Amino acid sequence: MTRIYTCNIPIEADLVDAFCALQKGFTDQFVYYDKARPCRYMGLGRCIALPSLREVEWVHGEGAEVRAPRRVGDGFGAGSGAPSIGAVSGAAPDGAALEGAAQPPVFFSFNRFDATNPAPADELMASFPRLRFMLPEIVLIENERGRFLQVNSLGPVYPGRVARFQRMVAAAPRRRAEAIPFTLVPDSRAAWDAEMEEALAAIAAGRVSKVVLSRRQRLVAARPFSSKDLLVNLIDGDARGTVLLYRYADVFFCGCTPELLVRKRGDRVESMCLAGTCPAGATDAESEALAAALMADGKNRAEHDYVVRLIRSVLERVCYDVDVPATPQIMRLAHVQHLFTPAAARVLAGVTLADLMEDLHPTPAVAGTPVGEAKMLLRSIEPYNRGFFAGACGFVDGAGDGEFSVALRTGVFDGEMGWVYGGCGIVEGSDAAAEYDEIGLKLRTILSAFGV
Repeated sequence: MTRIYTCNIPIEADLVDAFCALQKGFTDQFVYYDKARPCRYMGLGRCIALPSLREVEWVHGEGAEVRAPRRVGDGFGAGSGAPSIGAVSGAAPDGAALEGAAQPPVFFSFNRFDATNPAPADELMASFPRLRFMLPEIVLIENERGRFLQVNSLGPVYPGRVARFQRMVAAAPRRRAEAIPFTLVPDSRAAWDAEMEEALAAIAAGRVSKVVLSRRQRLVAARPFSSKDLLVNLIDGDARGTVLLYRYADVFFCGCTPELLVRKRGDRVESMCLAGTCPAGATDAESEALAAALMADGKNRAEHDYVVRLIRSVLERVCYDVDVPATPQIMRLAHVQHLFTPAAARVLAGVTLADLMEDLHPTPAVAGTPVGEAKMLLRSIEPYNRGFFAGACGFVDGAGDGEFSVALRTGVFDGEMGWVYGGCGIVEGSDAAAEYDEIGLKLRTILSAFGV
C-alpha cells in the first residue's frame, strides 16, 4: 500500500503568477487550466508516478498533525470487487467538499492517442516516459472552494517546506508575456493530397464512414523559449478552452483545447460532442452567417452525428438519466466555429472516471468511425505517430472526481523548435484543399502561444 501525505493551505495569489514564481525549481510540470471556469490545477515536480491508484491511500495534514487515511483506487483493469476511486472515507455522496481545507491529492494523467501504435513518434514526443498517474510535489489549485497550495509527500509533510512555498507564492510578481518570433516550415501539399486520396478510397470501399486525418508542421523559433512563455501566452491570449501542459525535463507538450472528453463529480457526468467546423468571421454578422451555413451543411452535420451516436451509446451503457440533445449548438472560438452538443448523465455505481475515459476515447471526432477500423487506417496513412496529440489528458483526485479533455490545438517543443498538430474529419465528398485550409485555421490556436 502506497501512502501519500498531502497538506493544503488557502492562498490569495493569482495561480499563474504563483506558478511562474515557483516553476524554475522543477523540471516536471503539469497544467490543466480551464480558462472559462474555476477548474485550474498546476503541478510542479513529481512526488511519485504510479501505474494504478488501486493500492493508494492518502492522509491530510502536516508534521504530526495528520488525519485518518483515506483509501484511493482507480478502477483501471479492476475486476469485480476491486477498490475503485471514489471509495474515500468521509467523502460526501455527491462528491462535495471534505472538511476544512482537506483537498484530495491531485494526480495528472497524459495519455497518447494510440498507445499501441508501433510506428515511432517524433524525437520530442518519444522522449516522454510512459507513465499513467503522476502526483506532483506541489499543486496550485483554483476550484469552486477557493485557491490552495497543495504540498504532497511520501512522508509527513515538513511544515517548514510548506511555509517556504507559501512565502514564495505570496511574493510572486506579476507575470510578463514574451513574444517569440518563429518560422513555420511548410508541409508537403502533394503528400496531403495522397493521404486524402487514400482516405476517400477507404470510405468509398465501405471500410470506414469517416476518418480524421491530421497534419503536423515543424516550427523553428528565432530565439530560445520556455514552457512558461507558451503557457502565459495561451492563458492570457485569445485562445479559448482548456490549457494543457506536460513538461518532462527540457521537452514539453502544450496547447489549448476546446474539447471536453469527460467530467465527473460524484455521480454526475458531463461530456461533449464536438465535430463540424467553419471559420470565425471578422464581424458578429459574418460569424452568424457562417454558423448558420454550418448548421445547414449536410456533410458537417453527418460528421457531427457520428460523434453524438457514439457518446450517447457509451453513456446509455454505463449511466442513467442520459441527456443528449437532438440538435447541436454553435461553439464560437477565436479562429473557428464548431458544431457542439453537450451531454450529461448520472453514472452507475462502480463506474469510475477511468472507465468513462477509456470507453469514450478516442471518439469519432479524433479517429473516425468505426473507431477501431479508423485507427488502423490512420496507422497506414499518417506518416507519424501522433503521441499525445488527440490523446486524453486531465486529472483525477483522491475523491474520484476530475476531468479529461482531448488534446487538440497542441504541439511539442524543446525550447528551440517543435512540431504543431491539427486535424479534420474526412467523409464522403470531402475536398482536399478545403480540409487542408481548415487545419491551417486550427493551427492558429497553438501558434498564438508564441504571442506574435
